[in-house]
Amino acid sequence: MHSIQNRLFLLLFSSMMTLLILVSFLYYQKTAQIIHSKISDLAEKNVSQTVGLFDLLLEGYDSVTKSLNSNYELTRLLKEADKEKNISVSVMNERAITNIIGAAYFSRDDIVGIHVMTNGGKLYNYERRFAGLVNQDYTSADWYSKLKNSKGEMVWLGLMKGSVINSMLPEPVFVFGRQLFDLNNYKPVGIVLIESDPNPILSALSNASISPNSRVFIVDKNNGVIASTDKNQDDLSMEPTGEPQAVPSFNGLPRPKGNEIVVDNKTNQLMVAAKTAVADWTVFGLTPKADISEELVQTRLYLLAVIIAVILLSIMLATLISRNISSPLKLLIREMKQVELGNFRGSVDVKSFEEINSLVSSFNRMVQRMDELIERITLSSISEKNAELQALQSQVNPHFLYNTLDMIYWMLDERENDRLGRVILSLSHMFRYSSDWEEASKTTLGQELEQMRHYMTIIENRLIGRVSTEIQVDNRWLGAIVPKMTIQPVIENAVKSGLEPLDRPGLLRVSAVADEEANELRIVIEDNGVGIEEGALKELQTMLQHSGLNRNYPLPEGKGRRGIGLPNVHRRIVLMYGEPYGMRITSEVGKGTTVIIAIPLPAIGGKTGDEHINRG
Repeated sequence: MHSIQNRLFLLLFSSMMTLLILVSFLYYQKTAQIIHSKISDLAEKNVSQTVGLFDLLLEGYDSVTKSLNSNYELTRLLKEADKEKNISVSVMNERAITNIIGAAYFSRDDIVGIHVMTNGGKLYNYERRFAGLVNQDYTSADWYSKLKNSKGEMVWLGLMKGSVINSMLPEPVFVFGRQLFDLNNYKPVGIVLIESDPNPILSALSNASISPNSRVFIVDKNNGVIASTDKNQDDLSMEPTGEPQAVPSFNGLPRPKGNEIVVDNKTNQLMVAAKTAVADWTVFGLTPKADISEELVQTRLYLLAVIIAVILLSIMLATLISRNISSPLKLLIREMKQVELGNFRGSVDVKSFEEINSLVSSFNRMVQRMDELIERITLSSISEKNAELQALQSQVNPHFLYNTLDMIYWMLDERENDRLGRVILSLSHMFRYSSDWEEASKTTLGQELEQMRHYMTIIENRLIGRVSTEIQVDNRWLGAIVPKMTIQPVIENAVKSGLEPLDRPGLLRVSAVADEEANELRIVIEDNGVGIEEGALKELQTMLQHSGLNRNYPLPEGKGRRGIGLPNVHRRIVLMYGEPYGMRITSEVGKGTTVIIAIPLPAIGGKTGDEHINRG
């Protein structure tokens, strides 16, 4: 688990899963909210339509009873029925009353029977079947008491299991009625009881259901159930049967006022209530929230399928991305181990993200640079050993030579031969400096210039009046590090090949120029000698160009001298500081030669002043 691939996989996968869970949760919550809102709107609309159907239906029933109550002939006949003693007249009156009731009966298709009872106890019926078969003890029934005690308003008795007045009609009926009054003196003359087909009521209630388990109740102002779609009841009078889903209590439920519709979803059921305008009834629609949740089953299944698909896709993407990121790094680590073992020849070739590509490119450049530096150090060591060997071979018993030269100097000093003594002393210093390779192969520019002064002391005494020297070097550059024996070979070539053949006095000038833009300190050695022919100059420039880090290029010695060749000096500078630095030569026949030794500009502070020496 500590590998970058596994950690990247876990990071990507956990990030995707967190985002997926959050989005899925928010999506499900929003979907559930929308579904609940739509179901609530649907339930509210259905109950509103149901209440509208009830109002139309009850208004029709109400108009039937009002038509009977407003019929003057019916009220007159009912009043006379209780007083008439003549049987023939009574029969004629009964026929007239029955005809009036029959006209009302046939005004609607859903009426099952109409029963008119006078205050004196006479009963007139018009029924679909079994007319005239009446329960004689109807006056003791509860419905009769309700109608008798009413004040002329419509009395809605509700759905009954069978006819309340004719036991021969067991089919369910919807029962309602009112007390009939003489409109002249507003005295009761009897009651009318109408039994109708309950199917219109039940159909209207079914319209308010929004799920198979929805229950719709019509409740009066006393919380009595008028009708219901509840299938867990034994009869249509809505009396509880003891089943698990009994008739709920309506005491604590909110009641609508006027035409408003109440929606309550605070309990485990969605309740919608609306009030009818004709009757003082309230229609309650109760739907279990478990049924509403079933609407979300398909949404959950679809969401679960999407989540599983996204999880699989996330695993694939996380694996692919982590592998694409870690594979180049694994290649880079493998190549680093090769570098650790000393193999600098390999390189990593990958195409990945920009940052990884940049890292790999930097690593390849670093390995290439390290290989170049190791080769440079190896060549520098070989070159230094060769230079040391050549210097030592050019000496014949150096210590014996030092002691002999010192002895000659003191003998000349005793004889006061100062000129020859200076030559011997300079020669002694030169041999001591050139043969001391054990301590270091590097030196400072100041020490090189001091070696040059000793050499020029010998030359100026040998070529009296023919050569003069001028050194102009800022003191702050005297501490600059250069390879040992860098300036003397150039001076030796300048004197031997450029100044000695002159037929006039020659001048050798040494200066130092700083170029901050190019980050170079240029040691300029120029003479006004005979110069170098064009062919020889090109050959020498080519030799310097190919003698940098090319160990296989031959380094011939400079013509006419036995010291360390100019290409060797150039190579040692390149080995120390790199390809941009080294030796540059320009010359013009008859005018002189200029040699520039370029080294990195040292960051050296100190007091500024020129070392200006004229020798001649």
